[in-house]
Amino acid sequence: MKRKLVLWAALVVVAAGAQAQKKDFSYKFYGQVRTDLFYNSRSNSETVDGLFYMFPKDVAPDADGKDLNAKPDGNFYTLYSRLGVDVTGPMLGKAKTSAKLEVDFRGSGTTYSLVRIRHAYFNFDWGTSALRVGQYWHPLYGDVAPEILNLNMGAPYQPFSRAPQVRYRYTSKNFVLTAAAVWQMQYLSVGPSSNRPGETGTSKSQTFIKNSCVPEFYLGMDYKSPHLLMGAGVHVSSITPRVQSETGSGTYKVSERVTGVSGEAHLKYTRDKLMIAAKSVLSTNLTQTSTVGGYGVVSVDSRTGEQEYAPLRMSHTWVNMMYGKTFRGGVFAGYLKNLGATEEVSALIGTGTGLDQLNTLGAELTYNRPNWKFGMEYTWTGAWYGDNDAKGKVVDTHLVKNNRIVFTALFQF
Repeated sequence: MKRKLVLWAALVVVAAGAQAQKKDFSYKFYGQVRTDLFYNSRSNSETVDGLFYMFPKDVAPDADGKDLNAKPDGNFYTLYSRLGVDVTGPMLGKAKTSAKLEVDFRGSGTTYSLVRIRHAYFNFDWGTSALRVGQYWHPLYGDVAPEILNLNMGAPYQPFSRAPQVRYRYTSKNFVLTAAAVWQMQYLSVGPSSNRPGETGTSKSQTFIKNSCVPEFYLGMDYKSPHLLMGAGVHVSSITPRVQSETGSGTYKVSERVTGVSGEAHLKYTRDKLMIAAKSVLSTNLTQTSTVGGYGVVSVDSRTGEQEYAPLRMSHTWVNMMYGKTFRGGVFAGYLKNLGATEEVSALIGTGTGLDQLNTLGAELTYNRPNWKFGMEYTWTGAWYGDNDAKGKVVDTHLVKNNRIVFTALFQF
């Protein structure tokens, strides 16, 4: 009898504790069901079988000289449907605590129809300062992004990535300071796929930042008012392309590193039904943020095969204007230019290294009701391809074009 009383008392205490804990938590569940129907007039560089669109591919002649990439494609998906929960937790000292967990069904790369973590983080808020730990938007994506239907959200002009990070924010009146250390999980740097010096095969892997033992760093400052957001930031990344080299005389341990410094400036103005936003980025080796670029080999040790590198510089800028409420329309324009490296390079490693410049012009119209959005968007993209000179710039260019149409229906709950 005493045992039963003790067990009952213990259960009451546990239940009371659990009940007390639940009282300090609140949960907000949300999600969306999204469908996307798209058509392209040409084959493109893309992921998720065309759902995440980048830019048209270069000419690829067959045996008769016909362009293998001059063919249309299209498809229909529901992969960007998602579920999420926002959690408000108990106080931890003087800090308000919260968390977010959000998943969708996009998968990764060309493996899709799988559950994928979008956001997963916890947050401490002391009022003027806050600390966020977990996976969230990359700081270069930031608080300013284009409002478009295409799921690339302006990439490759707009850096696009969600990444594990430790982010600190300090707010003083209208100014916000952001500092972050960032790692990689789903969006990865490009590096060499071979340990043999001079080979140009590439792959995306966590290995390059893992072997570096150095995360990416970001420092930025924003000015915020009721209608205006503007700011700038600096980003530094340092990866290790290889830790060993295979030469004709054997395998050698090598110490390699390529470091890039990037800068960005952004602006967003909103008033009533009007929104104007823009961002400009001067990037060096930001392949992990769904843009183009990379690096090249500067020199090779004749005995060990150890290589030194120099990053390619890219300039990318976009402007987006939207107006309306129930019926909302707007335009998007993007421009990207390959500026090459600061010294002579060979054996380029990256994405889109054969591009001299990219241009995109788009227009969209959406019909918006509570919880619903229906829209159509047309995008024209021109890509100038050519040959790389000694510093990685592209010369003797030719133009290829793609016309893309997207129809979207979205139910949010």
